[in-house]
Parts: sequence; structure tokens; C-alpha cells
Amino acid sequence: MLDELMARKKVIILGAAGRDFQNFNVMFRNNRYYEVVAFTAAQIPYISDRKYPKVLSGKLYPKGVQIYDESELPTLIKKFGVERCMLAYSDLPYDEVMHKASIANAAGAEFWLASPVETMIKSKKPVIAVCAVRTGCGKSQTSRYVAILLRNLGYRVVVVRHPMPYGDLAKQAVQRFETLKDLDTQKTTIEEREDYEPHIRNGFVVYAGVDYERILRQAEKEADVILWDGGNNDWPFFKPDLMITVADPLRAGNELTYYPGETTAKMADILLINKVNSASKADVERVRMNLAKINPKAKIVLAESVVSINAPASSIHGKKALLVEDGPTITHGNMLFGAAYVAAKQYGVKEIATAKFYAVGEIRAMFEKYPYLNKELPAVGYSKRQIRDLETTVNKAQCDVIISATPTDLGRLIKTRKPLINVGYELAPIGKELDAEIKAFVAGIKPTG
Repeated sequence: MLDELMARKKVIILGAAGRDFQNFNVMFRNNRYYEVVAFTAAQIPYISDRKYPKVLSGKLYPKGVQIYDESELPTLIKKFGVERCMLAYSDLPYDEVMHKASIANAAGAEFWLASPVETMIKSKKPVIAVCAVRTGCGKSQTSRYVAILLRNLGYRVVVVRHPMPYGDLAKQAVQRFETLKDLDTQKTTIEEREDYEPHIRNGFVVYAGVDYERILRQAEKEADVILWDGGNNDWPFFKPDLMITVADPLRAGNELTYYPGETTAKMADILLINKVNSASKADVERVRMNLAKINPKAKIVLAESVVSINAPASSIHGKKALLVEDGPTITHGNMLFGAAYVAAKQYGVKEIATAKFYAVGEIRAMFEKYPYLNKELPAVGYSKRQIRDLETTVNKAQCDVIISATPTDLGRLIKTRKPLINVGYELAPIGKELDAEIKAFVAGIKPTG
């Protein structure tokens, strides 16, 4: 037994508090051929310098597994004699993936990309997965549309969201959200609220957490259909029976150049090109041709992203506005603008305040990290301090009104000195093809009420 354990190949998993834990759970937790000696963390603040706890890591890891900052990777490889490094996070340009491979190789380790098949869990219930080729394509609005369609057809739908466990991992192993109060009780970040809150407001139960085998088995008890609401451009944690991948013509070409977005496009049964009302016909056609080339078997459908506000148009028309956008979309999603900008133009805002001028503390650091950001303010809030700095930044801004397109109600989290207008954006498929595909998929599934 001791000799067997000593012979295990040493592995580091490069992650961002999500896919990394899933890969560990399904590939390594009970695997006597490999030993995960460390996780590294990137992309998200405050997720390093903690442990993947022993209560989740299993008998082979009685002390748990330490999480380090990814910048320490070369040192860690040499310190632990690591033989393989596995990349386990998403929405990276292909050149960055290979830069990470070069770091691992130069330090003496192999570089490893897991396949979707070996990381997926099979459900006892039908699974519809909504994924994307980039962060910010419109997965969540597509998930909302599909969930409501299925409910109108008489099916019980439970949404399972790609993980965002940024707090106490042991306590977050299985999370169930049914009410807005659950978001407060479980101390969710702004980023978590952005994805969970709209589903909850629509009357759906949302599951998330760390241990997705346990999450799935619990969700199956409540559902006729499991709806996977993906994160970034990652593939689903559950084996999908129907997979929808969303593409964005505002970033035409990215569907071929980001990991693992091209993979999710190749895996799809339905390829949905969103935001066609905001993009040029040339870019829509470019995306359509790219998708048809890499996945000729998939059905390609088009959709608009329809923006609205929760106030009269006169509340923002002719005003100077500060724009607050969905954080991940304009940070690591690299979007130059979001739904707040679309709403500002649609409803006749006279002037847009330059958010960067007013940024303080960790919000200022966010602008330094993403130097292309200028006028739009990302709604980041991974900690109390970030939320406090966000509130200060918003209230320093010289403006008449604040237009917020984060899917969470920002007014529940910060106090603003100027009127706060919330922007909604919903999917509007062009034609009946998407509905027909989903109806055909569930035709043989009997609703239970």
C-alpha cells in the first residue's frame, strides 16, 4: 500500500475555483495512480491561500490540498517534483494556453488538457446544457428562455449553475437557492447573484457548489429536466442530452480562438448566434460560416438580445449616466461594452460618465488590470471591501443617473446617491426553430406535474 502511494504521479491543477474542483472530484479524488499536490488559482481574486478541505478531498487526502497563486507554478513544480500540470479553467485565448504549457514544460512537467468525456457525470434525468464560446455571449438569458419554455410545457425544471465557490468550500459543497433570502444567508458575491438571482425571480430553484455528483443527485429529486447553466465558455459538468452553445457576433472570430469555446461549439446540437440586433450583418454571417464549418451537424439559430429598463424612458433621456455592466462580461470576457451601453444609446442618454476617473481602491485596481476599460464600470464584488469600493466609486461619479446592467439588483447591495435604473435583457429567438428543437427533444418525456 505504501509503495503504491509513493509511486503516484504528482499533479498540479491550474484553476479558478470551479472546473479545477470538478476535475479533482471525478478524476483524482479516489485515484491511486495520481496525487494532486496543489491547486493554483487565477482569474478571480481572493481564491488562493486556502485549502480544498479534507471533508471534500477524500481518504487519499487527509490534510486536504493547498491552493496557491498561479504565479508560483514554476516553484511549485520543482518543490513537489510535479510530473503533470492540468489546465482546468476557461475563456483563455489559445496563445495564453500555450504560454502556460511552456511554463509547465520549462519547469519539467507535462501539460495536460482533460477531455469532456472523462469529466462529465451522467444524470438519471434528461439534461439540457447551455454553454458558450466566450464569457458574456448570453448563456444566462438563453437558460432563462429555455427554463420558462419548459415550464410552460408542464415540466419541472431545476437549474444547476457552473460553480462559483469563493467562500468556505466545505459549507458550499451543495448549495440550494430558492429565495432571494437564500442569497443573503449563504453570503453570495455579486458575481454569484448575477447568475442565480434572475432564475430565482422567475420561480426556479438553483443549485451550485463544489461537489457536483451530490448536487446532481439532489437536483434530480426535484426535476423532470435538469438545465445546466454554464460558466465562461466551459463545457458542462453533466453529460448533456441536448447541448446549446451560444456565440456572439460582437466578437466575431473568437469562436475559433478561445479555449475551450471552440470545443463547446463542436459539441453542440444547437448553435445559437445571439445579439444579431446589435451586430453587423457581416459579423453575423462570419460567425455563422465559422460555426457551420466546425460543426456542420448542428442546427444554427439566430436570436436578438432585447434590452429594457425598469423606469420610464424620460428617466435617462438627455441625462448624463454612469454605466455599470456585468463584471465578468467586460473583464475577462473582453467586451468593450455591455447592456447598459446598449440601453443608454437606445433611450437617448446625452453623455456617458467616464467611470475610470472615479474609481477607488480595488475598483481602481480592476481598471489597471483591464486597461481597455474606461467608461463602463464592472460590477465586481468578490468581497465586502470590493463592494464598499464599488459603492464609493458609484457615488463619486459626476452624473445624473446610474444605469446598471448587472443581472442582480445592485440597489440591494449598495446605497446610491443618484437614481439607479436597472437594465434587463432577454433572449428573443428569430423564428420558431429554437422552440421546435426543444419541444422535439422533450416530446418523449412525461411531465410529473
